[in-house]
Amino acid sequence: MTTAATSADVAPIQVDWERAAAWAGRLASPGPTAPRAELAALVDGLRDAAHRAYPLALRAARLGRAVEASGRQDQRAAVVVVDRPGWARAAARSFGGLVPVPAAGGELLRSAPATAQAAGLLGMLAGRVLGQFDPFATDVPPGGRLVLVAPNVLRMRARLSADADDFALWVCVHEQTHALQFAAAPWLVDHLRAQVRALVSELAAGGEEAAGLAERALRAVRRPERGPGRPGDDPEELGVLGLVLDPAQRARIDAVSAVMSLLEGHAEVTMDAVGTRAIPSARRLRARFEAQRRRRTSAPDRVLRRLLGLDAKMAQYRRGAAFVRAVRRAGGRDALDAAWSGPDALPTSREIADPRAWVRRVHG
Repeated sequence: MTTAATSADVAPIQVDWERAAAWAGRLASPGPTAPRAELAALVDGLRDAAHRAYPLALRAARLGRAVEASGRQDQRAAVVVVDRPGWARAAARSFGGLVPVPAAGGELLRSAPATAQAAGLLGMLAGRVLGQFDPFATDVPPGGRLVLVAPNVLRMRARLSADADDFALWVCVHEQTHALQFAAAPWLVDHLRAQVRALVSELAAGGEEAAGLAERALRAVRRPERGPGRPGDDPEELGVLGLVLDPAQRARIDAVSAVMSLLEGHAEVTMDAVGTRAIPSARRLRARFEAQRRRRTSAPDRVLRRLLGLDAKMAQYRRGAAFVRAVRRAGGRDALDAAWSGPDALPTSREIADPRAWVRRVHG
């Protein structure tokens, strides 16, 4: 009979994120092209929109008091406009800031297969991300980094037949809301990093079980009708990891997913709260964007979405937005402020589904 490996028994397998980013940059397609003058106008417009979005997001997100209480009201996220390889490099730095770092003197095994898998993931996502706020990379400035992916914005803008200025501002309000959330809750970076590192360490300690995670994930994707094995779960909301992890790991994933639902849902609500005075076509953008999310896709694309966790991400938007709206209806306009006060006030996965339970626990 063998005993389970511990994190001290297993050398951490670490992705070479710099190499993964380089490979991903070569794998990613360049995306749509345009005349040089149009591309220059796009980049300038995104930078300008990011700066104009900050006060709009601050007011619409109702985060002014929380940001002031944290002492971060003078901080701003650095704005960077990139192409797809540039996003892969930025994302790799962000992932590198999240994964476990071995203790001094600890053995570190850089895995070529893991690096190649990470490169493939980054390469596929590079064509889909419009923007992201990154507070995790080791080289980010104090206010974090707001990364906007110009070719993806250009492509989505064309798909939606959207006004260029309105669409850029709409996207940037979402990302600036994330910057404000982390400014209002400076402890959130370390909290999420600790949760992710604990999960990765547990997977590393699982030895062969962790090594078979990708194979089990693929089997789960091919047989989505089996579900995650827990009554009432929606596979679309869980993503592939939710289908293959053990109960303790699932609980940790649920906790992180609840936080992400809060962050993404709050940003979605904020985008809509900005209103048509600032973004005249906001309602039309929302309707067309939701139609784009719901449109039918091919079987290969559905499998890819499950592998990349994109369906789970869309579920976070929906569930989180419903949570934020319900909290404000039940507890008042400022009821959500408590969520930024500390880890104990974050909603659980069950409370995301039952917002009144969060209001009762946090507000009494």
